[in-house]
Amino acid sequence: MNMKYSLSLGRVAGIRIFVHWTFLILIGWIVYINLKQGMGTVDIVWSVLFILTLFACVTAHELGHALAAKRYNIKTRNITLLPIGGLAQLESIPEKPKEELVVALAGPMVNIIIAAILLPFIKLSPNVIEEMDLTRLSHHNFLFSLMVVNIWLAVFNMIPAFPMDGGRVFRALLSFKFERHVATRIAASVGQLLAVGFVFIGFFYNPFLIFIGVFIFLGAQAEAQFAEAKSLLGGFTVADALMSDVPVLHPNDSIEFSSDRLLSSQNKNFMVVDGGVVVGTLNRDQIIRALRDGKANSAVHEAMDKNFIALATDMPLEQAWVNLRNAQKSAAPVLKSGNLVGMLDTENVAEFLMVREAKNKY
Repeated sequence: MNMKYSLSLGRVAGIRIFVHWTFLILIGWIVYINLKQGMGTVDIVWSVLFILTLFACVTAHELGHALAAKRYNIKTRNITLLPIGGLAQLESIPEKPKEELVVALAGPMVNIIIAAILLPFIKLSPNVIEEMDLTRLSHHNFLFSLMVVNIWLAVFNMIPAFPMDGGRVFRALLSFKFERHVATRIAASVGQLLAVGFVFIGFFYNPFLIFIGVFIFLGAQAEAQFAEAKSLLGGFTVADALMSDVPVLHPNDSIEFSSDRLLSSQNKNFMVVDGGVVVGTLNRDQIIRALRDGKANSAVHEAMDKNFIALATDMPLEQAWVNLRNAQKSAAPVLKSGNLVGMLDTENVAEFLMVREAKNKY
């Protein structure tokens, strides 16, 4: 998630909270629908207040995951609020089944607790159906509607399909008996089956179910591929997959020179080295961006990534790959005793995976 298009709301428990600019579209849409239905200012205020309160509950849900993960020394980069819900960016998902179970259940449990807290303050009228009318919110049904939606959020998130919390709960339970990648494959298959069901029902009843089905299907597929890749990388170290022929640039080289190097080779990533020490990395996108900004004559050090991650030759390849993904880096220098001995990039790892997968078939 690009933080450039998000507004920071501050920190809670040391975790930064962002709201994406598209959230304003949701508020605008609610105001528009209310005006179109002829509702007054009071009705519009109650509707907007309900959405803001609901997303506070969504934030609490994501904080539940984050704080549970913190117990297992897993950091959360941030939480971003989107029109479709919240997203807590954990640095990693717990590998141990018990830990994953706790982290996955923490979010829905927060919604259940919120609903339980609201219950004593709610007085139901004989006509419960009217109380649940979210199109006519007021002080009469505000808390009741909020309680119902929190229960619905907990139930919906427990659907046993990735990327829902229920999919991770299901995978964690399976992991007590199966290897993690096998458990993931089973959970993903069940999730995709449910997704097809959502799409089928959506064609006849509610088109929104089609969107949910596609979302679940793609999420399950991505999770299965990720787990399979980690499984194939297991048992290897960075030394097994590194590129020993490292394309190197000097900090004072020009962007134009680096673009020439880009065109004259298959290299998309370069290590920037000064006096035998890696001081940065430069990739194709950064070179193209600098050229577009008219910086062809600028020095490489002005465009390079100084916040690179360094890998060791004896580091597990699986962990190195996860580090690259989590840091959103396309390449990293590989060091041994402080000296540059190679480079690992995402394409290199992808090719290593294809070779391993091909060998495993025979």
